[in-house]
Amino acid sequence: MPTRRLLALGAAAALLAGCQTTSRHGQDIAIGAIRVDTGPLAAKGQSTTAVMIKPMLERELAGLRSAHGATLLVTVTGLYLTSYAGGQAVTLGNDSLESEARLIGADGRELARYPILAIMAPSSGGAWYRPDVDRRRIAALASSNAEWIRRYLGG
Repeated sequence: MPTRRLLALGAAAALLAGCQTTSRHGQDIAIGAIRVDTGPLAAKGQSTTAVMIKPMLERELAGLRSAHGATLLVTVTGLYLTSYAGGQAVTLGNDSLESEARLIGADGRELARYPILAIMAPSSGGAWYRPDVDRRRIAALASSNAEWIRRYLGG
């Protein structure tokens, strides 16, 4: 019998399956600048977390940058950290980080758009009793989110 995690991962894969991997005109796109906008997350009352996520994602995506090209704009729209105290019996679901990656050309036109949903077990941050467990869970989600972005950009 499939677990909830497998069902959630399957649903995320189905959502992401229709994403484009090149520009609308079928050409590869170089990335010259990377911008991360966590404003929508801050507007939902998660301003401290938004400030934490921004540099994490910027660091994770820095390797995509070339000398010149389109701007990669990543807008973080949602973060969910489930209650977690170790073990599956007390876990109420998975953690998730939702964003949208858009490639913007020099002329301001949108070249491509990728909805991103990173889903991970709350145990991804390690031991639940460590004082920095939430920061480590968020870092794991940011890394996974960036990996999905790299995958869809072909990098």
